[in-house]
Amino acid sequence: MLAHEDADRSYSERVIVLAPTARDGDVTRKLLAEARIEVVLATGWRHAEALINEGAGALVLTDANFAEPGFPVLVAVLERQPGWSNLPVLALCRNGLETPALREARLNNVTMLDRPTSMRAMVSAVRTALRGRRWQYQIRDQIDSLMRADRSLRLADQRKDEFLATLAHELRNPLAPIRTGLQLLARPVQDETHVKSVMRMMDRQMSQLLRLIDDLLEVSRISTGKLVLQREPLDMRRVVEMALEACQPLIERGGHRLSVTLPDEALWVDGDLTRLSQSLSNLLNNAAKYTPDGGDIAVTLARADGQAVLAVRDSGVGLPQDMIARVFDMFAQVNRSLSRAQGGLGIGLALVRTLVTMHGGRVNAASAGPGLGSTFTIELPLAPEDSVPAPLAADSELEVVRPVRILVVDDNDDAATSLAMLLALSGHEVQVENSGQAALRKAAEFLPQAIFCDLGMPGIGGHEFATRLRQDERFASTLLVALTGWGSEEDKKRSRAAGFNAHLTKPAGMDAVSALLADL
Repeated sequence: MLAHEDADRSYSERVIVLAPTARDGDVTRKLLAEARIEVVLATGWRHAEALINEGAGALVLTDANFAEPGFPVLVAVLERQPGWSNLPVLALCRNGLETPALREARLNNVTMLDRPTSMRAMVSAVRTALRGRRWQYQIRDQIDSLMRADRSLRLADQRKDEFLATLAHELRNPLAPIRTGLQLLARPVQDETHVKSVMRMMDRQMSQLLRLIDDLLEVSRISTGKLVLQREPLDMRRVVEMALEACQPLIERGGHRLSVTLPDEALWVDGDLTRLSQSLSNLLNNAAKYTPDGGDIAVTLARADGQAVLAVRDSGVGLPQDMIARVFDMFAQVNRSLSRAQGGLGIGLALVRTLVTMHGGRVNAASAGPGLGSTFTIELPLAPEDSVPAPLAADSELEVVRPVRILVVDDNDDAATSLAMLLALSGHEVQVENSGQAALRKAAEFLPQAIFCDLGMPGIGGHEFATRLRQDERFASTLLVALTGWGSEEDKKRSRAAGFNAHLTKPAGMDAVSALLADL
């Protein structure tokens, strides 16, 4: 490598001239200057070495230089060039290629000129050398680009491996107690209080599992540009209430002291209630996970400079200074050696930043250091004064669902049977089929009032099943619900186009199922 790293980034086309006399150097400089070629005269071998290290397009010397004691310095400099570099050398020799020192120097990129030479030959040779040097610079840049791409791919591959390892770990965390709970419930003699405790534990772990999957789906929707905000005039106090309701169990399990400060007035923003409450929930979950049991968590909402400012403060493990700038990066996680660390996929805060940015806001993190807690702040622009607030829906009691005939269609028999059992416990008459073809035959006999159908089935899939079913006038008013693992907006549009009335993502809660059946 060259002695100076600057040479690796240089695009220099200056020609370094090492002339035997000052007069020869001046003549050469004037000759090349007339051709608009930049020339620098080297006063000696060490000076020439320094100039080459700084960056050069070509080197001009004569056979008189070959006999000088400093000539090996030049040879050593050229031998230390990076792999992409092969500095052109123009040698003016009285004996041409027969010059002994020229042969012994073993220079790789030498153009021999007669000494003396014509102005035309000199300028032509220098221009040719500089064109070759430009090609070398292009090769260098291509190599650099490939090396950067290689480093990026290696880093991405490393992050992928770490992410997959973390994902496997995080999925196993809730699955382990769920499996243990199932084994406990399988025992013949059970205390009712103990059974309820196990069921609540399994429900909490299932909720955690669903949150992990939802976060993964959100990342996919955002990266593919399929996430669309459902914006409306929104009181930020509703966002706080909805997020606190979702995070309350986790906060209570940690025994944290929670304080909430809300303004008396409504702070209206143009926002998506689901996405903003999701963002705040992620911040609250982080605070609960990284704050020791019995610690403090404070949520404040206030108006400041035309912004709704929402802050979450905790007395937890805090953030190292080098982490604050990248805590919102995808897959970024605080030092895993921290004893309070609760895992996670490293995508929650990245989602917060993306969702807040989509609302025209910003989010930032602050911490005095490890062990000194953290503060995460969301700032969103307030809606104009003349914005009409969205009316709040009045609370209504849950309607009693009358028994109806229901057909459940899913190639996963366990999923179909378990849903059928739940529906039957509510008094419904339920039939199960595991294929689209069999379901069409059963529908013709059973005449169901509601059908819950999986989409990704072999043979006749859910979309084709719905299209065929709607062709029969008997099922024109039948409630047809898609029940599937695919939940993007594009998936929902495709379901509606096929004839489905509603689209639920697995696993669907009974509240959502009952709400649909209540309309029958």
